[in-house]
Amino acid sequence: MKKTFLYILISTFMFSSMEIALKSVQGVFSPIQLNLVRFFIGGLILLPIVLKNGKQPLMTKKWKSIGVFLLTGFLCVVVSMTLYQLAIMYDEASTVAVVFSCNPVFALLFAFFILKEKISRLGFISLVISIVGLIIIVNPENLTNPLGLTLALGSALTFGLYGIVSRWGSSVTGMNGLATTCYTFLAGAIELLILVLISNINQVALLMDKLEWLKSFAKTPILHNVSLQYFWILLFICVFVTGGGFAFYFLAMERAGVSIASIVFFIKPGLAPILAMIIIGDKIAINTWIGIVVILIGSVITFIGSQLEQKNAELEE
Repeated sequence: MKKTFLYILISTFMFSSMEIALKSVQGVFSPIQLNLVRFFIGGLILLPIVLKNGKQPLMTKKWKSIGVFLLTGFLCVVVSMTLYQLAIMYDEASTVAVVFSCNPVFALLFAFFILKEKISRLGFISLVISIVGLIIIVNPENLTNPLGLTLALGSALTFGLYGIVSRWGSSVTGMNGLATTCYTFLAGAIELLILVLISNINQVALLMDKLEWLKSFAKTPILHNVSLQYFWILLFICVFVTGGGFAFYFLAMERAGVSIASIVFFIKPGLAPILAMIIIGDKIAINTWIGIVVILIGSVITFIGSQLEQKNAELEE
């Protein structure tokens, strides 16, 4: 059990430092470029662990698996994480961290509408409390620049959707969570690379320049500033945060189950803003502190609910 909690501790720290690490290289790398590099390398870091397992062949149900990974890769890497990167550009790292940590709550809604899973009483209470926490953080009366918050919400929503689609995909491919995540990262990175290459075609770049909302994506670089000067921060983002964070998360899940491993996302809303304040000097307003506490309460309720559901399922078996 000590090893399990060590995995959780490492994963929690990695995930909680994610926004800080990405914020620290803002302006050095294009958001899309950094997304591409970190998920490609992150996927490569996870690949040896997956292959070592021996029970997760690269192409189980070949064509169905390819389709699943293209879909999950698009939702996770191309859409959700691109919105996430952009959110960090326009808002405080601490705010983005808290809003993104609400993705399990959004996953409850998608599970209800897509998988027809019932929302338990505790799940519904958690959902309401988390929404209240978000409203407190947003403070609509004083909201002057909603772009960053909108992007963060979009990232959390689509990541919640990715989680549900990924669960469905695991049943189709027969692969565990770590293998599904690994191939999702690699497929998403390949899709993103194709889009980046298209953005570098002169005719396409000229067209994108004419459209204000696409202008910043024209001629997205691939290896610009990927050098020894930024070696350590790239190593931390790609290997430790992206590859290592997910690896330790799924190792904890395999040893202790989903409910225990999910402690990671319940601690992150409280830890990430504090790290952001200490390391990069993020200012945290009083309403943000209150919202963090409220969201943490909602997360604890979700955790309690998941444990009760797991116990009930074990009793039924």
